Amino acid sequence: MKKVGYFYDDIYLEHDSGIGHPESPERLIYINKYLEPIKDKLIHLKPRRASAKEITLIHDTYYPQEIMDFCAAGGGYLDPDTHVGEYSYEAAVMAVGAGLEAIDNIINGKIERVFCAVRPPGHHAEKDKAMGFCIFNNIAITARYAQQKGFNKVFIIDFDAHHGNGTQKAFYDDDTVFYFSTHEYPFYPGTGSKKEKGVGKGYGYTYNVPLPAGTGDEVYIEIYSQTLPELVNSFNPDIILVSAGFDLHQDDPLAYLEVSTEGIGTIVENILKSADVPYVFMLEGGYNLNALGESARLTIEKMLYI
Repeated sequence: MKKVGYFYDDIYLEHDSGIGHPESPERLIYINKYLEPIKDKLIHLKPRRASAKEITLIHDTYYPQEIMDFCAAGGGYLDPDTHVGEYSYEAAVMAVGAGLEAIDNIINGKIERVFCAVRPPGHHAEKDKAMGFCIFNNIAITARYAQQKGFNKVFIIDFDAHHGNGTQKAFYDDDTVFYFSTHEYPFYPGTGSKKEKGVGKGYGYTYNVPLPAGTGDEVYIEIYSQTLPELVNSFNPDIILVSAGFDLHQDDPLAYLEVSTEGIGTIVENILKSADVPYVFMLEGGYNLNALGESARLTIEKMLYI
């Protein structure tokens, strides 16, 4: 059995996404409920507050203060989809901090793999703006922090139903971070076409697999059992980070993909078999509460035993 760390903090429940918003505190409540049968197999860890300096590994220098001031003033909408409240800044810096602590605990040998049950999510956030429920780009900041700590080559896998435009943009001209994404297309946020491959020395280090509505297990499993392992093997990363968005599930209300819970388990299994390196999974989307809970538990079970 692998040493799997689980990062969670009640501060994530304090992020006010707005009345009736699908990215709700209940998402984490349900994940924790579904993890009850296996919680004793996990190493439970607490995140820390990411500093403004750490956040600006990806974001503009003024951006953290801008978000902090906006939340302190009572919050509101940062974009048409992204609402924050008084405690959202604290939740957001702790979401980033889960990834940073994950890297530190991998280095000290306490854990080999990590699941970060965080909110707000991150992969849509760009360097100077919140977007699509996301405030800070948790996975991108974790990637840069990992590089500072000696993981020179980072492979990011994003299986959220929506393309991670912010993560792609952060590393578009970079040959040290490989970004791989499967997502519904054309769909929000409109990026992630096959022709988007990077620029300059980063050309070829972005790999998008845009998929039509209705795509299910068979196509996904082929991609993750054949295409992905070849790319990982060729890049030879030191660590793999995963934007784990469970809105690809067939029961999710915010996407039109048809992947089953078992299909998600097979995707995760193929990811874990692709390289013998540390793994950090960071929660992104997933808005049907029962499907989210089931999928997160199966993901973590695979992390324990594969």
